[in-house]
Amino acid sequence: MTRAAKLALADGTVFEGTAFGAEGEVYGEVVFNTSMTGYQEILTDPSYNGQIVTMTYPLIGNYGINSGDAESGRVALRGFIVRELCEEPSNYRSEQSLDEYLRAAGVIGLQGIDTRALVRRIRVHGAMTGVLSSTDLDDASLVRKAQESPELAGHDLVRDVMPDSSQEWAEPLSDFFHYPVTPPAWSGTAGEGDQPHVVAMDFGMKWNIPRHLRDMGCRVTVVPGTSSTEDVLAHNPDGVFLSNGPGDPRPLDYAIRTIQELVEQKPVFGICLGVQLLGLALGGEIFKLKFGHRGANQPVLDKRTGKVEITTQNHGFALSADSLPDNVEVTHLNLNDNTVEGIRHKERPVFGVQYHPEASAGPHDSHYLFGEFRNMLQPVT
Repeated sequence: MTRAAKLALADGTVFEGTAFGAEGEVYGEVVFNTSMTGYQEILTDPSYNGQIVTMTYPLIGNYGINSGDAESGRVALRGFIVRELCEEPSNYRSEQSLDEYLRAAGVIGLQGIDTRALVRRIRVHGAMTGVLSSTDLDDASLVRKAQESPELAGHDLVRDVMPDSSQEWAEPLSDFFHYPVTPPAWSGTAGEGDQPHVVAMDFGMKWNIPRHLRDMGCRVTVVPGTSSTEDVLAHNPDGVFLSNGPGDPRPLDYAIRTIQELVEQKPVFGICLGVQLLGLALGGEIFKLKFGHRGANQPVLDKRTGKVEITTQNHGFALSADSLPDNVEVTHLNLNDNTVEGIRHKERPVFGVQYHPEASAGPHDSHYLFGEFRNMLQPVT
């Protein structure tokens, strides 16, 4: 038996389709992702906290869900929209269908709408608040709720998804990321006693990041994003990693203060929200993108080498290049809109990128960045 559901945007647009997953009603920032695969990684990426995600690829769910592809311990986004749901997945790794997965996670899904029209509206008018409901089907009521719901900007969404306590990370990187054609990110070796220690500040970190750090021969301790400088340094790290995470970095004063102190003392590497926080700590400014970068096909220019990387991205805010101080250089640029994709301090071992070099799911072009960080901790001799 089919269940009706609707999405109402704050601009008054309403889309009607069929519900899957859980029953209920949620509000969130409506965004889109252009990836053709990797929907489970998108569902479990904590950076999507507070958002309703629309997939531009028309058929989603065809290879099912498996426990090995999760990027966190739960589904992080608030709602999921697809053109067509595959109800009978076919893959040897599949353990359950997408419908079953969302139902168990308590997350509402919507299928059968014109996702091209929705994505076009977001591209023209920008990401906006929406309400997704399978319980209230009155257009006027849903539009009013969307208009009265808070926007994502200005809120601390990190505290919802970061861990409560510190832990040692032990899980290795999957063999799926060791393709023969993928250049190794780091060519050195390290015995158990020689492993540099990385403290990863978790603002909503994807699990494939600490797996990559382990693959570089590092010992990894994950700490909550609210950790103070004293908390981080108490672990006696050789370097500090700043993770991805959801939402607007500007309300995270506690993290910015800590990073300002850490960059004076340790090598630092930041990814996604991590590089935004790093940029703020170094004196830069942040602005909100019209509809963000979300997908596994974003072209990025490495200004140092002239090479172009195809990257995985998920962010709605960006650093302003003109706001960065003279001792910070822009190392990478997005070739679609020329926004900042990477920065590096000219005098200290401190750098970060706006995209996801761990690429789960996505291309492996940027794995080398983990090697650059590894060499800052313990150069190959």
